[in-house]
Amino acid sequence: MSTASPGRPALPRATGPRIALLAGLLLLWAAVYASLLPAAEWIVRQLPLDAEAPPGRALAFFLYDTPKVLLLLTLVVFAMGVVRSFFSPERTRALLAGRREGVGNVAAAGLGIVTPFCSCSAVPLFIGFVSAGVPLGVTFSFLIAAPMVNEVALGLLFALLGWQVALAYLGFGLMLAIVAGAVIGRLKLEDWLEPWVRDLRVAPAAVEAPTLTLADRIDAGREAVVDIVGRVWPWVIAGIAVGAFIHGWVPETLLAAIMGRDAWWSVPAAVALGIPMYSNAAGIVPVVEALLGKGAALGTTLAFMMSVIALSAPELVILRKVLTVRLIAVFVGVVGLGILAVGYLFNALFG
Repeated sequence: MSTASPGRPALPRATGPRIALLAGLLLLWAAVYASLLPAAEWIVRQLPLDAEAPPGRALAFFLYDTPKVLLLLTLVVFAMGVVRSFFSPERTRALLAGRREGVGNVAAAGLGIVTPFCSCSAVPLFIGFVSAGVPLGVTFSFLIAAPMVNEVALGLLFALLGWQVALAYLGFGLMLAIVAGAVIGRLKLEDWLEPWVRDLRVAPAAVEAPTLTLADRIDAGREAVVDIVGRVWPWVIAGIAVGAFIHGWVPETLLAAIMGRDAWWSVPAAVALGIPMYSNAAGIVPVVEALLGKGAALGTTLAFMMSVIALSAPELVILRKVLTVRLIAVFVGVVGLGILAVGYLFNALFG
């Protein structure tokens, strides 16, 4: 017998068990998360290591941060997988197509936070946006915001470094995506696209979003965890291993000298170091945590993080398929200058 009230459809039968299972898993998640620090300290005490020596500090950092970051990553990805079920590449293109620059840049950067795209999606996204009639500057606002100011970065920054850092990163990251996209749009560089990409422009088609049930959205969150966490966990562990090495062996005075706010060249050096690297937000945030713990300046560290995520060399190689070298140079120059400005501003505000 249905329990639905008159005029309100009953939830599908499969929804109840999914909600009950989800509640149980959340309670288990909370219990495991609360036990991580005591468990890591207990393991280190059982080993013939001095907990205050570099190997002991590094191992304790690794044993604690690895499950902590993976648990946080799983929770954030699941939650955003549910949110993302309201979007699709087609719907995103439809929302941005025909938008005027300015309003379109703001909308594109905002959508970049909650839509399921990363730097590896650059070419198909770029082609899809161009074919839907999305202005070039609006497209760049989206492609900058999507990998850099994503829910994984914000969730991990909030959990590991506090809401102030996460909120500041969100604000300045969005500003960078909006301003950089607007500047590129004002330059009217459509002729610098590869010719075959310019020929794809067509009128945008109306897209009707599929109707999903609550059970479908929970399944979307689960699928996001399997897909995203399944792909990025090696990067997470690699990033935590680097963070553990920094935490255990790198002297605080050395990092403060190299990445401190008093060294004017530290911000451009951090950006130059980050561009050749490739990682994602989940893999680079533990490194950021370790650098800050050793005395590196916040602006310098976040400039390094932004350059790794938004200007990585592999992404630029992929973008070469659709952009001319001149347009890639403009993209790197505009975004790079924005990252430098954010780095210096963070150092001035939070130094």
